[in-house]
Amino acid sequence: MRDFIHQIDWERNRLIGIKGARGAGKTTLVMQYLKQTALPTGQSLYVSLDDLYFSAHQLYNLGEAFVRTGGRLLVLDEVHRYANWSQEIKNLYDDFPDLRIVFTGSSIMHLERSKGDLSRRAVMYHLHGLSFREFLQIQQIASWPAVSLQDLLNDHTQIALDLTQTIKPLAHWNDYLQYGYYPYFLENKDVYPQKLTETIQLSLELDLPAVYGISYASVDKLKQLLVVLAESVPMKPNISKLSETLNTSRALVVEYMHYLEELGVLMLLHRDSFGITRLQKPEKVYLSNPNLQFALHQSRPDIGTLRESFFLSQVQPLHKVEYTEKGDFELDRKVTVEVGGANKSRQQLAGVENAYVAADGLEVGYGDKIPLWMFGMLY
Repeated sequence: MRDFIHQIDWERNRLIGIKGARGAGKTTLVMQYLKQTALPTGQSLYVSLDDLYFSAHQLYNLGEAFVRTGGRLLVLDEVHRYANWSQEIKNLYDDFPDLRIVFTGSSIMHLERSKGDLSRRAVMYHLHGLSFREFLQIQQIASWPAVSLQDLLNDHTQIALDLTQTIKPLAHWNDYLQYGYYPYFLENKDVYPQKLTETIQLSLELDLPAVYGISYASVDKLKQLLVVLAESVPMKPNISKLSETLNTSRALVVEYMHYLEELGVLMLLHRDSFGITRLQKPEKVYLSNPNLQFALHQSRPDIGTLRESFFLSQVQPLHKVEYTEKGDFELDRKVTVEVGGANKSRQQLAGVENAYVAADGLEVGYGDKIPLWMFGMLY
């Protein structure tokens, strides 16, 4: 069971939304919650809104009948696949004050754009893929507490010495890079890259059209763009060249990148991410986690790319990450980080205050040189 289940205030909120990339584990999470609540038979109900049942029946009517027969907890999975989900959930919430509703949906789901005004009613949570810490925990290799970024920066040497007394994290790091981000690796590691590719394809073909109503021709363009980017990231995108390759406009190329970011496939870095609009091109583009490098890249990914992708995937869920000229990443406009190998120097950080090196290949760091694997302890 992931620690995330304990971060949700299940009891005090009548309407809870959980969104995340396809495959992140949303369905498993709500199933575990249902088991944990142990309500009497008939008082809880799980339904998936992509079921054929809803092609001929309304969600509201189902919810109303459930309440009339003593229902107290309604769990709705894949809500973005049901056209009028937000309005009908709002109506159920307003009409039945004793009913608690938990719903899950795609990471591209936006309450503020939905028909029903749920943004003032629902408490939203975002479920990300497994961190390196969770990867070790879910396999019962190690059970370590999460570490805050500030504690990591201030006291990483002692923390590393404490954590590595019994477990050698570097012995498992390469496994995590290849297949550790999505929890379904537990089913079958051998077919993990294939399943990951299929998951992305389903997100493009089913989730995007369901939320944004885009055409299949646009989906094909998105697939072409992803193929091009997968072989090139990290990159400073040449939007004009990409638009020529895809035979589409510059504005659509940027829009497509934002779609892929919302799906959890890309990470777009901007120089100033506050107040950014969907029309502004990113300074740099990455695949959002290292597993994607192995699944989508034709040859073995570059180690430098894997390191940076790992760092982003571990830090971005909790901190604002922006592009910077000096170093690789700026966190919360306070901390600058350069990512590299064990022998990486501070040369590119000369004159930069509050700057650190995240170094691969180190078990225990020193000074402002922090082992890269330790950034996998943040959540």
